[in-house]
Amino acid sequence: MSNIIENQRYPIGRFEWTTKTTPADRAGWIRLIAGTPASLRDAVAGLSAQQLDTPYREGGWTVRQVVHHYADDHMNSYIRFKLALAEDAPLIKGYAEGVWAELPDARTAPIDPSLQLMDALHQRWVLAWESLKEPDWPRTFVHPTRGPVSLDQLAALYAWHGQHHVAQISRLREAKAWI
Repeated sequence: MSNIIENQRYPIGRFEWTTKTTPADRAGWIRLIAGTPASLRDAVAGLSAQQLDTPYREGGWTVRQVVHHYADDHMNSYIRFKLALAEDAPLIKGYAEGVWAELPDARTAPIDPSLQLMDALHQRWVLAWESLKEPDWPRTFVHPTRGPVSLDQLAALYAWHGQHHVAQISRLREAKAWI
């Protein structure tokens, strides 16, 4: 992958899986997760339907698809989070995010329902993250291709994910002078 495509696809860099975390790391990740819905709203504020239907990079999803992806993906991860707390290392079901992004609702639906969903979902999720005790953080679910994923790793991933797609949209806005 060329540097230009890599930078467009991963404007804040690729996610790096970590196994060593501190309470300060966790608190920072929770703050980022809490801020994701507002950051996303800010990134798409004032965009026209035509702008929402613009891919953030050649061959990439449109802004509209990215917004709907957030809702789909974060719902899936919230359920995985809850399963890890309620069961011992449950095997979770993956989903084909690329296929979901091509479904009619992701390609054409207004973004406001997904933005509202993100607000409500993150309110619940942040309350749940903040309620975790030390023995909860290493709890895992088992991803069918990645293997065990701890709640520590999930928090780090979703702190990154929240910033990742917002950066894609923000860079597109800058490149197109939509700001």
